[in-house]
Amino acid sequence: MSTAVRRHVAVPVWEVTRPARPGRVPGVVLAGLRDRGPAPVDHRLDPHPVLTLALACGEAALGIDEPTGRRHRGSLVTGLGFGVGGAARVRAANVEWMQVRLSPAIARTVLGVGPAELENSVVALDDLWGERRASRLRERLAQAASWEERFALVEAFLARLSAAGPAIEPELAWAWDRIVAGHGQVRVEGLADELGWSRKRLWSRFHAQLGLPPKRAVKLVRFDWAATRLAGGQEAARVAADCGYADQPHLHRDVVSFTGVTPATVAGQSLVTTADLAWVDHVPRLSARWGNDPASRFDGRNRPSPVPLPVGRKPH
Repeated sequence: MSTAVRRHVAVPVWEVTRPARPGRVPGVVLAGLRDRGPAPVDHRLDPHPVLTLALACGEAALGIDEPTGRRHRGSLVTGLGFGVGGAARVRAANVEWMQVRLSPAIARTVLGVGPAELENSVVALDDLWGERRASRLRERLAQAASWEERFALVEAFLARLSAAGPAIEPELAWAWDRIVAGHGQVRVEGLADELGWSRKRLWSRFHAQLGLPPKRAVKLVRFDWAATRLAGGQEAARVAADCGYADQPHLHRDVVSFTGVTPATVAGQSLVTTADLAWVDHVPRLSARWGNDPASRFDGRNRPSPVPLPVGRKPH
């Protein structure tokens, strides 16, 4: 979840722990978060170009409040783009939870529903996995003695799900990863040309299998990269130029559209310490083994095998 809180607080809101070893499941990034602030957490939830599982690791529950007034508590899943406009809030007190970032390319294999069904929404994990499976995972996470034990537990669980689930078309996984690798500075027309597809074919298949139109994906990934750099202290003019915006007003409009606040406000806010910004920016990818080879090489025997990749492949 890409979020923002005032940098002026004495202590960062979240203490972040990342796995000591590379992940086993491609398209997944894990982090353990512990609330360490002196007061209950209450901050804006901004959109991020991943689907996110918030797994409770204790009795206290993370909460998300929608702008409609609907409230969600416990282990949750947020879809691509959830939080657009900045009206959703994260609320918590004395919580430990695991954040699982999922590439939309493997969302169906892990969650059992496609990302299009979860776009801009938040759902209880019990509703996707069933109460028995979700409760069992919560219990095991609460009983684990360390974050590393929790990471191993969740990775083994996700590996079983991803191995059994259906794959999306590899061309689409490649297209998504190219957008992420380029921080949103790619042309949709160029992706279609490399695939040897029409723009209409790319739009329809991308939207159906990844949950949003390709142009929207480009915009969301570019915004996420820009917001991360703003939160890291870079000047708006430099961020606009480096992130592919036409000018600074273009960046301003995009940030306000996604967050409900100005770039100056984002620049003065951060979830975690500067040392953790690499984690904030980490959007999981699947198809790095294909590099930047033109997707037209996917024909015949050069066509890549379906994703997800075999367990044990290191994600990028």
